Amino acid sequence: MFSFERKRKDTMVLNMGPSHNATHGTLRIVLELDGEIIVNASLEIGYLHRGIEKMAEHRTYNGFIPLTDRMNYVSPIMNNVSYALAVEKLLGIEVPKRAQYIRVIMNEITRIADHLVAIGTNVVDMGALTNYFYFFKERERIYDLIEKSVGARLTTTFTRIGGIARDVQPDFAHDVKVLLTEIPKSIRDVDKLLTKNRIFMDRTMGVGAITQERALEYGFTGPALRATGLPWDLRKKQPYSSYEDFQFDVPTGENGDTYDRYLVRMEEMRQSLRIIEQAIDRLPDGPVSVDDPHITLPPKEEVYNTMEGLIHHFMLIMYGIKAKPGYVYFGTEVANGELGFYIVSDGEQYPYRLKVRPPCFALFQAFPEMVRGRLISDAIAILGSLNIVAGELDR
Repeated sequence: MFSFERKRKDTMVLNMGPSHNATHGTLRIVLELDGEIIVNASLEIGYLHRGIEKMAEHRTYNGFIPLTDRMNYVSPIMNNVSYALAVEKLLGIEVPKRAQYIRVIMNEITRIADHLVAIGTNVVDMGALTNYFYFFKERERIYDLIEKSVGARLTTTFTRIGGIARDVQPDFAHDVKVLLTEIPKSIRDVDKLLTKNRIFMDRTMGVGAITQERALEYGFTGPALRATGLPWDLRKKQPYSSYEDFQFDVPTGENGDTYDRYLVRMEEMRQSLRIIEQAIDRLPDGPVSVDDPHITLPPKEEVYNTMEGLIHHFMLIMYGIKAKPGYVYFGTEVANGELGFYIVSDGEQYPYRLKVRPPCFALFQAFPEMVRGRLISDAIAILGSLNIVAGELDR
């Protein structure tokens, strides 16, 4: 049962959310106010709780992939890849190089999309609309490419255990290079509108600052941690999916405030463009899934023309992949930080247990400390800079 204890008797208690526009119908923040100064804050989550981790126990390993889309619906492909890598670690397999590179390209494209939304909506919440239009134009370009490659715009279900759902279209490289040409223009435009804008700087500099020590105590990862000055990025520290093949920098801030979180995300988009350019230029030929009939569906011509192909297809569809008993944890660097999956297998086609380590949960728990002593308007700016996505927060 949620409870809120007032610190003083002469203050006012105000519900900011879940109906407030900045809380997206899912976050309830109870504020104790002295005028417009926040004396105390308390959080209540669970308005979007769907029991995703429990549902995993009743779905095959591939059958759970669509649910990962629904956790962070701003950058779902990154969830797909993170979960697939965890299961592949459990199975002890490595996907072909072409599939790894395509995963990296799609990961970085969706990282950019996530940052476009994070910055665009954060600044809109503070009253600046023009930047939103610049960034959401590019987000639509990205979604057009994803739709052309995957067949869906938002909930992609792009990966499969052992590879990806299908190979990319023949003109994929051309389409990606168009993005590489267009997106930097909008990043430069927003950079000119915001970075040295006195009003924006006053609204963000020193607002919601957190020290590196406190950020680590709360379990911060991603841009919010790097904004404190720590260059921690799993793509560098624990490379996966061939990230070690690419040259890129890890941007950091100094003050751990809303302004630095904005700067880190802006530079991360530029670094993602660097990774995409390298990956598309070096994209290898070859298969996009492992050649194992116990993991990957056989080609249709084999299903239609051979008894073995038909049997393998039937067995995978009916019974799914069976992993050996054991447990694994695998974490990846998604747009908001470390997204990890802990999976326990008892040898059946369903996970015995599955636990998600979402970056938003650690970030959101620090919110009361970050807003204490600030104005209500500062709370909106801070919340947007943390980029809380309720789907993965609640799970």
